[in-house]
Amino acid sequence: MKNFLALFIGVLLMSGSVTINAQNVWSLQKCIDYALENNIQLKQQALNTVYSENQVDQAKSDRLPNLNAGISNNFNFGRSITYDNTYKNVNSSQYNGYLSTDITLWNGSILQNTIRQRSLDLQATIQDLQKAKDDMMLSIAASYLEILFAEELELVSAAQIDVTQQQINRTQQLVDAGSLARGALLEIEAQLAREELQLVNDQNRVQLAYLNMYQFLELPIAESFKIEKPKYFEIRANATMANSFDVFKNAMNVRPEIKAAQLRVESSRRQLDIAKGYRYPSLSFGANYYNLYNNKYTDFTGTEISFADQLKNNKRYGMGFTLNIPIFNRYQVKNGISNSTLQITDYEYRLQNSRNVLRKDIEQAYTNALAALNRYISSEKAVSSMQEAFRYTEEKFNVGMINTVEYNQSKNNLTMAQSELLQSRYEYIFRTKILDFYNGVPIKL
Repeated sequence: MKNFLALFIGVLLMSGSVTINAQNVWSLQKCIDYALENNIQLKQQALNTVYSENQVDQAKSDRLPNLNAGISNNFNFGRSITYDNTYKNVNSSQYNGYLSTDITLWNGSILQNTIRQRSLDLQATIQDLQKAKDDMMLSIAASYLEILFAEELELVSAAQIDVTQQQINRTQQLVDAGSLARGALLEIEAQLAREELQLVNDQNRVQLAYLNMYQFLELPIAESFKIEKPKYFEIRANATMANSFDVFKNAMNVRPEIKAAQLRVESSRRQLDIAKGYRYPSLSFGANYYNLYNNKYTDFTGTEISFADQLKNNKRYGMGFTLNIPIFNRYQVKNGISNSTLQITDYEYRLQNSRNVLRKDIEQAYTNALAALNRYISSEKAVSSMQEAFRYTEEKFNVGMINTVEYNQSKNNLTMAQSELLQSRYEYIFRTKILDFYNGVPIKL
């Protein structure tokens, strides 16, 4: 029976190992690539770009001449005009057809400025899409680091349980030998129960972190994956970061939200040019062709005129120029110019606000990164001290110099210091990645 149980457990462990090994492993870049390709919000933002492209195409097409055709059929009853321009009481059926075209030759440069404006709007929309992608990448990086942090917390909890279990074994031997009261064993076993509960909580945190990532990627949980654990660079006490002012100066030239705001200022200036264009005359050229056929048209002998002869004889066409001179239009042009001027000021305010927000974000990221670095350095020293203190406490506990309460307190202090070290480490990594991102450096772990 023992051999059977051992074999059964071995099969379970092997099957579990196969499942883990067969499971997909995603790197940060793969998570980012999947989100950029499949996220619904990004797809919606991309539609805005396509719409702006259509607007540019339409503005360019407005320079071309148009061409329209039409045909109509009328049934006439009673007194009607005849082919020789006399009236006669006759019922007839008449078909009319036409072709017409016109082209704007000049209209105060409105067409050219409209093309420029919509091209600027398109570029701004492209920058909006890039900003949405950047926000997505930052959010995925934060979720990715949260998973790594949760998994390392789980490892810390599991390691603490191993230490406690070893201490239980040693304490059991001392209790069996009569060297230690049974109450000490019970205290450590209670500590083990608390640590096992903490391990369960940490495992749940890992699962929730993965669930958050799956939902963020809009990936079904059935297609779950494990993240790849990168090799982190060493964090040193003399580590330096890019100065926030230098990052801000560089970000002003690379950040899409700043570019989009600048482009919209230029677009509003083109809108002002368009509004001013309505003060000037416009010149257009047009041409048309007209023809008709009547089934009761006859010549002077009373013979019905054929379809071909009517088309030949009834055609008329013309062409000409039209000059439209605005004189008074109920102040529409004046108010349009005034509103366009106000819009320029509004977009300049928006640009300045975007710069201020970017500066505040970079300064905040720099301050947070610096604080995380100092916190990490302090936590590293605290862990080193706690490890040495716990080693000394464990030695005294093994010889009965201290009780289990003091032992557990020392062990808890070490666990808290290790958790604090992990948290400060990941926070520092994330804050520096934000600074690098503002500085135009792609996110990599």
